[in-house]
Amino acid sequence: MVIASIDLQNGNVVQLKQGEELILKRDDAQELAAEFDRYGEVAVIDLDAAMGKGSNMEIIKPLLRKAQCRVGGGIKNVQQAKELVSLGAQKIIIGSNAFRNPEKKGAGKAGGEFAVNIPFLNEMSKKIGRQRLIVAVDARLGEIVVDGWKPPTGLDLTEAAKAVEPYAGELLFTCVEREGTMTGIDLDPVRKLREAVSCQITVAGGVTQLKEIEEISALGCDVQLGMALYKGKLNLADCFTASLNWKKGQPKETDDKDTLLPVIVQTPCGQVMMTGFTDASSLMQTFTRGNVCFYSRTRKKLWMKGESSGNVLKLVKMRADCDRDALLAIAQPAGPVCHTGAWSCFTTGRDYTWQLLQEILDERLKNPAPDSYTATLDDDLVREKIMEEAKELCDAKERDETVWEAADLLYFATVLMSRSGVTVKEVFDELDRRRKK
Repeated sequence: MVIASIDLQNGNVVQLKQGEELILKRDDAQELAAEFDRYGEVAVIDLDAAMGKGSNMEIIKPLLRKAQCRVGGGIKNVQQAKELVSLGAQKIIIGSNAFRNPEKKGAGKAGGEFAVNIPFLNEMSKKIGRQRLIVAVDARLGEIVVDGWKPPTGLDLTEAAKAVEPYAGELLFTCVEREGTMTGIDLDPVRKLREAVSCQITVAGGVTQLKEIEEISALGCDVQLGMALYKGKLNLADCFTASLNWKKGQPKETDDKDTLLPVIVQTPCGQVMMTGFTDASSLMQTFTRGNVCFYSRTRKKLWMKGESSGNVLKLVKMRADCDRDALLAIAQPAGPVCHTGAWSCFTTGRDYTWQLLQEILDERLKNPAPDSYTATLDDDLVREKIMEEAKELCDAKERDETVWEAADLLYFATVLMSRSGVTVKEVFDELDRRRKK
């Protein structure tokens, strides 16, 4: 997986060299998150919180519902971590506090004594789940550094990684001496780290070439990108393609040496639509066109789904599986995808979901037909109907009556949501937030 980083300082997206020198600044965090999410998770790092100089939480909150985010920077306790998870964070990155020695006076301050903080990591792992916890093992020349990569801790990178692994589902290794320099990654510590632990590893610091991404991915590690991405040295479509395990793919029945990887297409609400195959060229066309493209094994050439029918699959995001040899394309279908005319190759019809109801209502509100009842519902009338239907649902005695009245209430509530610009996803996100509190 390729992970793009959004580093926040004083309300802006920034890139720093060696964690200090400001190289670039921009103010489009939400737009970046939406774009980066097409290719993988997004690392959102609050530099101000990490350095004890403030917080960018008001910028971070909306990002957590716009993209699959892993969040780090100044997270000091379980309460902060749980709150971020409830707001939508996929994973939590813990840095300096993982190496505060809880038994020494002065621990927690720059210049204090350091050790792997087992009680803190144990509590964090139990409360939010090991698979949600990432420990940042930032190292300079093989030694763990903390507090903005300044104080050396005396802790060996490999030994520290082994000690934290029982509590973390993943390690984030930053090669500090290369960070922000665009001079390439030092693969030696990456190899040693990979041999030392079995958990997932994400590598950052100095990556500037596709070859490096291929090499890091071949070691079974993910790659986190910053400076090279922002300065245009690398782009995410190329990086995503380079990170895949093409060697395990199915060989093409042609003279070239390319291989094919399977692609499963799924709607944003979870319905599986079809499967196909892609080579590197057709995958790049998917990203370029914004519609899912495949390699046709029968025609032996690239083809875009819906090319003739218009029933294209508009790409939302692309994900690789754990072995990087199969792809999941989340896409919005413009119509039926099966050659038989069925909505899905795996069902005979379209699943009727709450999201589908809202899509239908949105269309009727935007392009009202002369006989459309939905279009006649202004704000006052729809609120009156919601109160009326809520009472009728409460008064319902029979099962069939309850189903009927619940359907009426859901319909009118969804009309009000659409008129107010509220999506079904936002409601589900709020329910999910409450579940994780």
